[in-house]
Amino acid sequence: MPLEWIDFRQAARLHFLDMIAYVCGEPLFTLRGGINARSRRRSQIEINSIVATHGNHWMGESYTPPLNNRTLFQRDDHLCLYCGEYFSYRVLSRDHVTPISQGGQNQWTNVVTACTRCNNHKAGRTPEQAGMQLIAIPFTPTHAEYIYLQGRNVLADQMAFLRAHFPRSSPLRERIHKTA
Repeated sequence: MPLEWIDFRQAARLHFLDMIAYVCGEPLFTLRGGINARSRRRSQIEINSIVATHGNHWMGESYTPPLNNRTLFQRDDHLCLYCGEYFSYRVLSRDHVTPISQGGQNQWTNVVTACTRCNNHKAGRTPEQAGMQLIAIPFTPTHAEYIYLQGRNVLADQMAFLRAHFPRSSPLRERIHKTA
């Protein structure tokens, strides 16, 4: 199960601590160390793009990724889910489908990306009360989807690994397929 992005230093540390279960993906770096006095061999560690560790560290079904605007806007592809237009980050806002003032929660399944115009028009009402319609249903991303949504430059082999962990019904599958 994909858990997080790590840099090559963290991957090297995992190798040194003998915590690597297996590696896959493309080799990215070969780190060379000193020469062993007994064997006369130089140490080296190959760092791959995907590193799996020993242990049972995955989050399981109960994991809910932290909610933040940057990742929310990525989830909704910078699309206002009311008017259907694409906008830059600075024109977007987080809208609570059921407003907090009406008992709505600040959680993935109750928030959508909205342009400031639509959000201001909707104000403290539900979409039905405001005469507006959502064009997509908000969802909580899985851990693999959340890692993808963080917006890092993802290598092709890493993307294939992440995508393999997306649910079959994930709306992100089609988006990734279009950009591939």
